[in-house]
Amino acid sequence: MAYHIREGAYGAVRLDGLSVIAVLWFNGNFWTGEAAVTFGIFIDERADERQRDAIQQVFSGQAGGFMAQVAALMGAGGQWIEFVPITFEVADDLAYWRAEIPGKVQAAAEALTGPTTPPGARVQLLNPPGSETGPGQVCTWGKTTANLVNAPGFQWDWAGKSSKHIPFDWTGPA
Repeated sequence: MAYHIREGAYGAVRLDGLSVIAVLWFNGNFWTGEAAVTFGIFIDERADERQRDAIQQVFSGQAGGFMAQVAALMGAGGQWIEFVPITFEVADDLAYWRAEIPGKVQAAAEALTGPTTPPGARVQLLNPPGSETGPGQVCTWGKTTANLVNAPGFQWDWAGKSSKHIPFDWTGPA
């Protein structure tokens, strides 16, 4: 799961332009709390100490909000946090999205279109169930063109699987 903060803050700490990538594995229904989850977190190395702390507060669920609900379902399965260079790109028209950590993660997808999708439009779902960013979002569906992970405890090459682009707008402390 790749998260890019276009603009935002945690309290007085600006987080604009920073990214977080989580790699995870679970077996079962994640949303019922019955799945054992193993995960690791990559945080953008450009973040300074205050930003790193803020990002960890948000993504660990300690800041509350939707990520607190997710953290409660994930439990103590976290393996590691690593600070790395992350590149992140989303086409303005959502035709594609990609994220990369050199030598560790390469993720890319192209949006789905279909015979009933108007030209330039994407296959989308409003308020998708099980959204990784919370309720009330618009999910654009895609197909991975790259999905390589080589991280401690996680190795796979799953190109051709499904992908989702889901914008998020989380509100936290002022």
